[in-house]
Amino acid sequence: MKLIDGKAVATQIKQEIAEEVTRIKTAGGKTPHLAAVLVGHDGGSETYVANKVRACEEVGFTSTLIRYEADVTEEELLACVDRLNKDADIDGFIVQLPLPKHISEENVTEAIDYRKDVDGFHPVNVGRMSLGMPCFLSATPAGILELLKRYNIETRGKHCVVLGRSNIVGKPASMLMMQKGYPGDCTVTVCHSRTKNIKEICLQADIIIAALGVPEFLKGDMVKEGAVVIDVGTTRVPSDKTKSGFKLTGDVKFDEVAPKCAFITPVPGGVGPMTIVSLLRNTLLAGKKEIYP
Repeated sequence: MKLIDGKAVATQIKQEIAEEVTRIKTAGGKTPHLAAVLVGHDGGSETYVANKVRACEEVGFTSTLIRYEADVTEEELLACVDRLNKDADIDGFIVQLPLPKHISEENVTEAIDYRKDVDGFHPVNVGRMSLGMPCFLSATPAGILELLKRYNIETRGKHCVVLGRSNIVGKPASMLMMQKGYPGDCTVTVCHSRTKNIKEICLQADIIIAALGVPEFLKGDMVKEGAVVIDVGTTRVPSDKTKSGFKLTGDVKFDEVAPKCAFITPVPGGVGPMTIVSLLRNTLLAGKKEIYP
C-alpha cells in the first residue's frame, strides 16, 4: 500500500506556480489577482477562504477578500459580482459556497463571467469540460486527476467507480475520468444514494473516488485487492482525542481499506490540499489569458 501525499504534491505545485509568477513579473507582466467573496461567518468557509488567501501570498499572487454579513441581499451580491466582472485588474474570483438560504446559488454562479470563473462552476465551463474543450476545471476533480498523474497511476481501460453525484465533485470527476487521454480512458460507474448493490459494484472497481460526504462509508469488504482509492470526504465528527473535540473524517474506513489498496489518499492531507492549488492554477491560466484570450 502506498499513501498518496496530497500535501507534498500541493507544495511542489505551489513552488512551480511561484517560479512562473516570478518569471512573469521579471518580464514586466501583470501579477495574477484572485478575489474571494465571503458571505456570513460559516466556520468551514472562513477556514477555506483564509487558506486560499494564504496560498495566494505563498505563490506571489495579489489577493482581495470581500466580506458581507449573512443578511446581504441577493441584489447587493449580484452587484458585487458585476463589479468584479468589470474590474480589469482581477483575473479570477470565487464566491465561497454555501450561501445563505435567501440567495440563489444558481443566480450568483451564472452571473460570474465564465472567463473569470476560476472555481469552474459556471455552466459554460461545465459544458466545455463535458465536451473535452479547454476550460477552467472544477478544483477538486482537477486535483484528483493531478494526483493520479503525479503518482503515475494507470487509468486506461480501468473500471472507475465514483461514489456521489454532486455538481462540484461526483459529476465532473466521472466525466473527466471517462474522457480520452491520460488520466482518463476509464469505464466509469456513478453510484449514489439510490444505487442498489453498491458493495458489488465497488468490488469490481480498479479505482474508487469516494465523494458521498458520509463518514467511513466505504468499508474493507467493499474493496478488492490492489484497488486505488481516492477519498474526497471531509466531515467533522466528534472526537475525544483532539483539542478541538472534532476530527476530520473521510468517506473511507481507512484502517480497513488501506491494507488492500495499491494506492490510497489519507484524510486530511490527501485531496484537500490539491483543491486550493487547482484554484491557484486556474487563476494563473486566467491571468495569462491561456484559456480565454
